[in-house]
Amino acid sequence: MKILIIGGTGELGQWFTRFFQRLHHTVAVWGKSGKVEIAEALGALYAHDLDAAIHESDIVVISVPIDVTEDTIEEIAPKMNRGSLLMDMTSIKKIPLAAMEKCAPAGVEVIGTHPMFGPSIPAIRGQTVMITPSSRCERWLPILTDLFEGEGANVEIVDADTHDRVMAVVQGLTHFAYLSIGSTLRSLDFEVSLSRRFMSPVYEIMLDFVGRILGQNPHLYAMIQMNNPRIAEVHDAFIAECTGLSEIVRDGSVDDFTDLMKNAASHFGDTESALRRSDKLINTKIAEFEELIASMGRESGVLHLRSEVIHLGVITKVAPRTIVMEEGRRSVELKIENIRLLSRTELQDWKLENLRRFTRDISVILPERADPSVICDVISRFDGVVRAEVIDRYEPRRSATFRIEILGDCDLDSVEGGIEVVLSGIGCVRRGESAR
Repeated sequence: MKILIIGGTGELGQWFTRFFQRLHHTVAVWGKSGKVEIAEALGALYAHDLDAAIHESDIVVISVPIDVTEDTIEEIAPKMNRGSLLMDMTSIKKIPLAAMEKCAPAGVEVIGTHPMFGPSIPAIRGQTVMITPSSRCERWLPILTDLFEGEGANVEIVDADTHDRVMAVVQGLTHFAYLSIGSTLRSLDFEVSLSRRFMSPVYEIMLDFVGRILGQNPHLYAMIQMNNPRIAEVHDAFIAECTGLSEIVRDGSVDDFTDLMKNAASHFGDTESALRRSDKLINTKIAEFEELIASMGRESGVLHLRSEVIHLGVITKVAPRTIVMEEGRRSVELKIENIRLLSRTELQDWKLENLRRFTRDISVILPERADPSVICDVISRFDGVVRAEVIDRYEPRRSATFRIEILGDCDLDSVEGGIEVVLSGIGCVRRGESAR
C-alpha cells in the first residue's frame, strides 16, 4: 500500500513510518516544518507535492498536534480519492472523527485511532491501539485491525464518546495527578534528589513516573487536558476528593479515614491482583540490582540504552543509582536506568563480532587411542577460545597440530599455557610451536 503520514516528521509520525516500512508498504511523509532530512534518514519519500501525494495514497494518516488536527483534516480530506482511508492518531476521538466524516468525500472511508503508547516504545507487540469506527469503514476496518493484530498489538474497538470518557480518566486524571505532585514538590521547594537516598521501592517508582510526565512535551499534555470535554468533571471530582481527604486528616478522624479507604478499595475491586502486579514491577527492579551486584569483580558487558554503546570491563561498585566499571585503564560511572547488563551469550556474541582474533598452533604427539576431534572439543571450551581445529595429522607417530583461535581481549600466552597443561594431563607431548 501507499501510505502518506501528515506530521510524519514528528516523533510519533516517524515511529509509524518505520512501522509501516517494516511491513513493506511505501511511506511518504509531510510536515509543516519541511524537514526533508528526516524523511531521508527514515528512507521514506518526502511529499514535496502534497496534493499529488494525497491523490496517490491508499491511506492518509493525520498525526499532528490536537489543536491543529481539525484544521488539518479540513485541508487534507477533500483532496482524497474514492476508496482510500483517512485516519487520525490523536488522543481524543469525538471531534476528529466528526471532522473526518464531514470533510472526506463520498467513497473515502474514515477511522479514528489512538495508539496507547509513545515513540519510545521499541515495538507494537503487546501494546494497545484503540480504534473508533465511523459510519463508513466497512472495507478498511478489518484490514486495519488485522494489520495491527498481526504485529501483536491489542486492538480495542470503541465508539468516540466512550473513548473520550475513558481517556478523561486514563490520561486526564493520571497526568493531572502526576503534574500536581510535581508542582507540589516545586511549591514545597522539596529536594527530590536528596529524597532518593531514603526512598522505598514504591516511592521510587512513583517518583519516576512523575519525572516521566514532567519530561514530556508540555504542549502535548496541555492539549490532552484542554481538548477533551469530559476532563473538567474528572478534575472537579479529584479536587473534591483531595479536599475531603485533607479535611478528614486535619480533623483526626480515623474512622472517617478508614471508611474512605475501605469504600475506595471496594469500588476499585481486586486489589490483590493489583498488589501482585505491582510486586512484580518492584521485584524486577530489585532483581536487576541484585544481578549487577552478583556481576561485581568479573568481566561484564553493559549496553548503554541511549547511545547503544557496549561497555566492556569489570564492575567494581554498585550504588543505588549508578555503577562503576573499570574499562582497561579508565573508570566510568554509568546510571543504572541507562544500562542493561548483557547475558553471557550476548557478551560472547558481541566479542565474536567486534574483537580481533589471534591464532596459535600447537603440535603434539598423541597418546594411544586419543581422538583429535574430542581434544578439539575440549580445547574449544576454554574461556577466550573461539574455535579449535586439526590442521595436520602425521602418521605413524600419531602426531597432530591443533589451530586455536583466541579472542584479542585475552592474554594469549595464558590461554595457550592453560591448553598445554590440559594436553599434557591427557598424555600429549609438545613437539613445537608457531604463532602469528
